Amino acid sequence: MKIGELALASSTAIETIRYYEREGLLPAPGRTQGNFRVYEAEHLERLQFIRHCRSLDMSLDEVRVLLGFKDAPGEDCGDVNTLLDQHIGHVSKRIRELRALERHLKVLRERCADAQSAEQCGILSGLTRESRNSAPIAKVGAGRLRAVHSS
Repeated sequence: MKIGELALASSTAIETIRYYEREGLLPAPGRTQGNFRVYEAEHLERLQFIRHCRSLDMSLDEVRVLLGFKDAPGEDCGDVNTLLDQHIGHVSKRIRELRALERHLKVLRERCADAQSAEQCGILSGLTRESRNSAPIAKVGAGRLRAVHSS
């Protein structure tokens, strides 16, 4: 199948497929005489595996490790267990951070019960005061929530 067919079959953007190839997660496909990529069923299966791992918020490095084990089926999977345990720890930490963020946003929301002029908005004045007094509370990036510190 051509890349567009693979994209459609896997619900994955073409650029994402190319990115996974560049990152070595997907093996390079064969080429036609016209230099078009030709993908096989194995590419689709591997891409679906990658996408599923990503839907579980696994990093590309984590996916790369898991693919290494899939590519060496005779290996002991103890490291797979360790990887998943570590990922569970990251998810648990992220949940705690998101709950703290939710509490913070609820406190902000309580500052402005009714619609009024923007200059009297408790939320805007609270955000303004906080922005002057401290670094941002948190930032979501690269699939992880993390504290942001000024440098």
